[in-house]
Amino acid sequence: MTALPTSLPPAAAACPKDMVHGPCGGVRFDGLCELGDRPCPFVDAPVVRYLPDPGAGAVPTPPLLPSAAAMAALLARRPVVVADFPARALDRASLERCADVLVGHVDAVLAGDSGSARVQFPPAYRAALVQARGLPAWTGLNDRDRNRVALEGEVAALADVGVAGVHCVTGDHPRTGHRPDAPPVFDLDSTATAALARAAGHLVSVAESPMAPPADRRAARLRQKEAAGADVCFVNHCGGAGPVGRFVREARDLGSTSAFIACVPVVLDHASAALLRSFTTLVLPEGFLDGILDAADPHAAGIEAAVDLAAQVLAVDGVSGVDLSGGPGPGAETPYAEALAEIADRLAIRTTP
Repeated sequence: MTALPTSLPPAAAACPKDMVHGPCGGVRFDGLCELGDRPCPFVDAPVVRYLPDPGAGAVPTPPLLPSAAAMAALLARRPVVVADFPARALDRASLERCADVLVGHVDAVLAGDSGSARVQFPPAYRAALVQARGLPAWTGLNDRDRNRVALEGEVAALADVGVAGVHCVTGDHPRTGHRPDAPPVFDLDSTATAALARAAGHLVSVAESPMAPPADRRAARLRQKEAAGADVCFVNHCGGAGPVGRFVREARDLGSTSAFIACVPVVLDHASAALLRSFTTLVLPEGFLDGILDAADPHAAGIEAAVDLAAQVLAVDGVSGVDLSGGPGPGAETPYAEALAEIADRLAIRTTP
């Protein structure tokens, strides 16, 4: 049974995503909602505590599924390299080509719903296609398009597929994408979905955006996601190794037990730069994009910049891995996957003692 607070916070009534454990990562730097038409009601509100459903009684946390336990053991043993999966959303051949390029180079792919499309293959089907090629899938599961019954079905199917992890996100509002005509669902938010996934035995990850308002309460919000069942935190782009380290220390000071995987931007050309710039609260190291796009060979410069930044982030105390983050322009999915594989290979060489 999904856990929710016994009484909803006042901010929930004003949130267009019906969030309970807000704010999401889409809050703009000026405190406005990602829709741009209202202030985020959670920015000035206290952190919402996660409260288990009192009707559920004392439910023991189940052991991790074998595939989840294998990834948890890997995280405990050495830094991991995860890559955003660059394949086209509704193209099986593209999914399989990109998986074939990346298998053996990265530890898993973060295979979430494509940011450049709203109509997707279902998460469990996408994961099955990827894993059939021998590549572990860390599957993104968003609440934008699915009610709790659909989410429960996906969580069960992902358990049957045996994914490495489940990444729980609330998701962008449909009005910000290519199908603004689709009504939003948002039956649950990422915190409640984390509880659902952990109850099924998954290794559960969530995201936090250290630079998004309210920046001073992002670590405290992560602690509530951990209370719901999150094991891993993907740290969204926040400006480099220094800000990542500050967020990890702040979370640890509050008692966080998460493994932290920091997002590292991968930019190879103007199209991939444009996709990255579409992230609402993007913060990159100073001069990062200009150094790549102004280079004589942006592709080579982008690979070198990603390797350098990833090595810096992996040197931060408490960081358990990196996520090679971003995406290609249309038609460049396979070359982008090849670049991700090269970055992962070079990173292994750079970081091996």
